[in-house]
Amino acid sequence: MLLSAVFLALFAPSVWAQSSVIDAYVASESPIAKASMLANIGPSGSKSSGAFSGIVIASPSTENPDYLYTWTRDSALTFQTIIDQFTLGFDTTLRAEIDNYVGAQAIVQQIPNPSGDITTGGLGEPKFYVNETAFTGPWGRPQRDGPALRSTALITWANYLLSEGNTFYVTDTLWPIIENDLNYVSSNWNQSTYDLWEEIYSSSFFSTAVQHRALRQGTTLGRAIGQTSLASSYGNQADFLLCFLQSYWNPTGYMTANTGGGRSGIDANSVLASIHTFDAAAGCDAITFQPCSDVALLNLFTYVNAFRNAYEINSGISTNEAVLTGRYPEDVYMGGNPWYLTTLAVAEQLYDSLIVWNSQGSLDVTNISLPFFKQFDSTITAGTYTSSSPEFSTLTAAVKTFSDGFVALVAKYTPSSGGLAEQISRSNGAPVSAVDLTWSYASALTAFDARAGVIPGSWGAQGLSLNCGGGPVAQAVSVTFNVDASTLEGQNVYLTGAVDALEDWSTDNAILLSSANYPTWSVTVDLPGSTDVQYKYIKKDGSGTVTWESDPNMEITTPANGTYATNDTWR
Repeated sequence: MLLSAVFLALFAPSVWAQSSVIDAYVASESPIAKASMLANIGPSGSKSSGAFSGIVIASPSTENPDYLYTWTRDSALTFQTIIDQFTLGFDTTLRAEIDNYVGAQAIVQQIPNPSGDITTGGLGEPKFYVNETAFTGPWGRPQRDGPALRSTALITWANYLLSEGNTFYVTDTLWPIIENDLNYVSSNWNQSTYDLWEEIYSSSFFSTAVQHRALRQGTTLGRAIGQTSLASSYGNQADFLLCFLQSYWNPTGYMTANTGGGRSGIDANSVLASIHTFDAAAGCDAITFQPCSDVALLNLFTYVNAFRNAYEINSGISTNEAVLTGRYPEDVYMGGNPWYLTTLAVAEQLYDSLIVWNSQGSLDVTNISLPFFKQFDSTITAGTYTSSSPEFSTLTAAVKTFSDGFVALVAKYTPSSGGLAEQISRSNGAPVSAVDLTWSYASALTAFDARAGVIPGSWGAQGLSLNCGGGPVAQAVSVTFNVDASTLEGQNVYLTGAVDALEDWSTDNAILLSSANYPTWSVTVDLPGSTDVQYKYIKKDGSGTVTWESDPNMEITTPANGTYATNDTWR
């Protein structure tokens, strides 16, 4: 295993030495990460493998795994980083890259694909070949976060150009692309989606969070360029989204990443949502899940702790020190390893929190966030601590050390070349899976910027309030599930599925069907209207033994209103 030369030369257990390690690592890795990120962008990137102009490859890896595709999500996150670098004045040589990306996305939006075309759902297609043609193989589709993230990146660019007086380019070139994406988000946010890991088909916290941000930004931009009717529509849908966002909170201490899937719900999805919807102007607002909000801090505490005993490489690390983190604790992909980008995301959320606390001159410890802060000071109690208090100094210094610890671990397991793969071996720290992952490089750059106190532009999270009196979130349809199923004595048939109303794939809480018309079993459930719902029937006997019907999942799309009935047969 090749460890970073910077790490080997400087690492020592003291706080001062750790800070020196991070300073040196950031100084050496930043230019490598930036150059490596740009190397994965066509047409002239040295590792872009023939990608067309403005197309971002996920990785030059072509086997085990093959990532030589362009994902809408990864590309948008990459160009959000590039656009921020340009608009904040850090690198004004990136204009051509941005122009190429705009041109490429105008083309990609129009490519017919297995999800549909521009008018029938094609914007939800997750990935394409790097020559701007459709990928038609089996995949987890649709993925509805991509259009939201792309519109956010392009709105950031549009806002900058408006400030420079370039209104024509915004209205003539950017707005048509942005409008396509925002219309898709506005019409489809309450539909099921595959999550950002492309595995679970349900509702996803990350998708909901970035969709909310996109519609807020779209509302503001629309008003600025005279698109008042659309702006009003986007604003209305954003209100519904913000209400829906609250439904993911699990009172045991974390945001449930997905409403389906049968896992714990503890997932980097939530940490990534927090950093990609960071708005320093909103302070520590909880309803938009700002990084320093009490719910986001408790979520982070729960997420990080889920990995303390997950990997051999984390063994022996104190419970108040940083550890390597992965996607979710149940992960088995490529052996289920830590990821560079998820570990860096933890650091970034903490750096974002420090930006706000230092800016406002105080921090709040609530009963919700108390477990997070107690790992640094066991005597701390709920309250507001101003910057002149010893508690503020103690806590912010401890959080800074804690956050630097995550970067220090990334530094420790960065090869001497500075290349960042997708994953880090859970046993020995060697790079695993796709090499030169573009998202890994972008995540390094944004984490480093947050550590330096860089504040991205506000997107409108400040001063928002909940208005959840009704609308699409509350609309329900009465669905009667009928299944022809023969059972043994003592067996009953139950229903579970990928939405809250079907108990999120739980076998313990699955819904019992009536056998009054045996062998037809029936039950009526209220489900969200106009929603794709996956489900299965199970059999349970008196001992609790569960028998699932065979794959694939059953699926229906509920009507917008009225009633619906299934006539299924046990498989």
